[in-house]
Amino acid sequence: MASIKADVIIAIKRCIENYFDTYNFSPSVREISSTTGISKSTVQRYLDAMECAGIVTRGELGLETLYISKTERDMVPVAKIGTIPCGPLDDREEYIDGYVKLPRSFVGNGTFFILTADGDSMVNAGIDDGDMVIIKKQDYAKKGDIVVALADGQSTLKRYFPEPENKRFRLHPENPEMEDIYVSNCLVQGVATKVIKTL
Repeated sequence: MASIKADVIIAIKRCIENYFDTYNFSPSVREISSTTGISKSTVQRYLDAMECAGIVTRGELGLETLYISKTERDMVPVAKIGTIPCGPLDDREEYIDGYVKLPRSFVGNGTFFILTADGDSMVNAGIDDGDMVIIKKQDYAKKGDIVVALADGQSTLKRYFPEPENKRFRLHPENPEMEDIYVSNCLVQGVATKVIKTL
């Protein structure tokens, strides 16, 4: 163990963890060697020593550090689809501008997408301009849910109140300075489940 160097251990450990973050499984000895510039025989010798010391273990996904063993593995790719107006109905088209991997334990089961809030009509619901809103994709909602509502080809983020007795839908902004929107036709595209804020 006298020939074991701490900086080499740190380099190998960091390589394993960075690779896992990227690919969701651990690198081979050859990949560690290629990334760190350390010979394969030296990498193997260090891995054996690190395993004896409990720094790494061998799990179902290969080499694991404490960080990897505690990392949530059931990740869900969630599409980011531009902005959603938190104001009057808007006719901007959706576009996917990337994907974010989120733990299933955080988002739950189903199909999800992320919209960035644009405007301040939902501030009293805790949704501020620029917040990312996680939307569960579904075509139904309960009275009072916050939904992505499509009406007359335009969409908005509002609290949803069907009024069948009046043959209309009320889309309620959570801002006392703004008025309700009334529409005769309304398609629910998804229900807001969580908000991710930028500080």
